[in-house]
Amino acid sequence: MVTPLSIPSPPDEWASFSLGIFTIHTYAICILIGIVIAAALTSRRLTRRGAEPGVIIDIALWAVPLGIVGARVWHVATHPSDYFFVAGRDLWNTVWSIIAIWEGGNAIFGSLVGGAIGVVLAARFTGLRFWTIADALAPGLLLAQAIGRLGNWFNQELFGQPTDLPWGLEIDTPNPAIPIGLEDGTLFHPTFLYEMIWNLAGAALILLAERRFRLQWGKVLALYLIWYGAGRIWFESIRLDPSEIILGLRSNVWGAILAVALGVIVFVVQSRRHPGIEPSPYRPGREWVKAAGTVDSTYTASDFEHGDDAEKTPDRTPATSGSDPRP
Repeated sequence: MVTPLSIPSPPDEWASFSLGIFTIHTYAICILIGIVIAAALTSRRLTRRGAEPGVIIDIALWAVPLGIVGARVWHVATHPSDYFFVAGRDLWNTVWSIIAIWEGGNAIFGSLVGGAIGVVLAARFTGLRFWTIADALAPGLLLAQAIGRLGNWFNQELFGQPTDLPWGLEIDTPNPAIPIGLEDGTLFHPTFLYEMIWNLAGAALILLAERRFRLQWGKVLALYLIWYGAGRIWFESIRLDPSEIILGLRSNVWGAILAVALGVIVFVVQSRRHPGIEPSPYRPGREWVKAAGTVDSTYTASDFEHGDDAEKTPDRTPATSGSDPRP
């Protein structure tokens, strides 16, 4: 039942608009804005650690496309009945339905896998340590995912079970995800809003924890995996959209559980292997060398330990090759 605090869904015409011969989807705009914000924050964080300004472009050229491909592959793999062996659909139309990413169907866990592969390749070509890039990226990922969830609101999709809570989400009928037999005006859990709040809070907490405990060597990424995975276990469990069920759980719940487990493993293993501070964001022998006549403002381990003081007193000593061969 609609209440004064219930959340209205936008009209269908807000989901897309025409620009000449092109149809622009609001969901895609939300995703692009999230990517830009995440890239800007990651670039700033990498530069503060001593990476070459603008290196985020080289990283994004690998991570973004592979992240998009991974998101689509994961979605198709976890919703096979939507794409394969559909009555009346020939091989060409089956392939086209898989390729047509603009029609919807992306999975964040797939984007994380594909994006991670892209970061590995980017690290190889730029000389940066994989864990340095991953840690710099982690808070931005949460911001990008929070913004991306707005796209689900515009599309009136991925909402949760019916609820009597006053802030329930209004969904227009008919909607294929609404269970048969529910009364008109039924409210649903606004899972898009829950995840937005969770992700924004996570980004803030991770930044605070990183600064307080001097987290590096992949431990920031580990916190991201644990935080995001823990929240996603609940959000995914109350969603109504169709999903493959594996051992009684939705496929993406399993993905969230794996994310938490991987985060714990990474944090424990890296804490034991690397109790100190990264000597450089670059691997030994791949350090960025500034042009002659410029000031080197690479931050050393000592700078990182002093927090805000590092911004005022950057190290003027040229970077040297470290002895730690690990990425």
